[in-house]
Amino acid sequence: MDYSAILQPLYTALWYLIPLAIAGAVFKSPWFKGKVGEAVVNLAARLFLDKSRYHLIKNVTLPTADGTTQIDHIIVSRYGVFVVETKNMKGWIFGDARQRYWTQKIFKHSQKFQNPLHQNYKHVKTLQSLLGLDDQQIHSVVVFVGEATFKTPMPENVTYGRGYIRFIQSHTEERLSETEVQTIIDTIQSGRLAATFKNHRQHAAHVKQIVAQKEREPRCPKCQGEMIRRVVKRGANAGKAFWGCKAFPVCRGVLNIELE
Repeated sequence: MDYSAILQPLYTALWYLIPLAIAGAVFKSPWFKGKVGEAVVNLAARLFLDKSRYHLIKNVTLPTADGTTQIDHIIVSRYGVFVVETKNMKGWIFGDARQRYWTQKIFKHSQKFQNPLHQNYKHVKTLQSLLGLDDQQIHSVVVFVGEATFKTPMPENVTYGRGYIRFIQSHTEERLSETEVQTIIDTIQSGRLAATFKNHRQHAAHVKQIVAQKEREPRCPKCQGEMIRRVVKRGANAGKAFWGCKAFPVCRGVLNIELE
């Protein structure tokens, strides 16, 4: 039987579902959510920060000793350099500044994600090295957009939506001169990698490699934090190696080396 005669009218009637399905997959992807979050932060900066005093630089990829690092937004002003990390998430968020991983909970489903303050720390240190700034001249801020709700106290430099604008404007002591501000802008622009497909692909591969390496590392069975190789110092097991939680003595999670 020739099925083409049957399938052709069906395809003609339903062809529009194919691009709709593709669009739906794109809209739900982490990449699209990330772009939406960045657009919200960009718009807030342009609407509520004085352009003569605050200079926005976005999507900056900088070379590092082990590859590259990508910064969502940098805002340069006389009050310091603000390094902004954007998270477009929903659900309940649990975490504090010291934890390596935070938890996102949507109904009964929970998953761990890297503490964005720790993630932004590398961005801050890379910029400090490039620009020669001290800790008082550079500030880390994380902004959550979307429908996320913190169920634990938020660190002061972690905000919702436009809250990051208030955080930036709360810094009123001048840390840089106008000449230094312009020099910083020029240095970032000259030091950043070109926004080419090749550089984006290399950065994506570098991130993928880091994620894969972290997934191979042992995790604390109690807090899911980083584990450190330790050695028993006394008792019947003296000299025996084991994995101990880096947060010890706050967390006392352990793993046997054999179970790595």
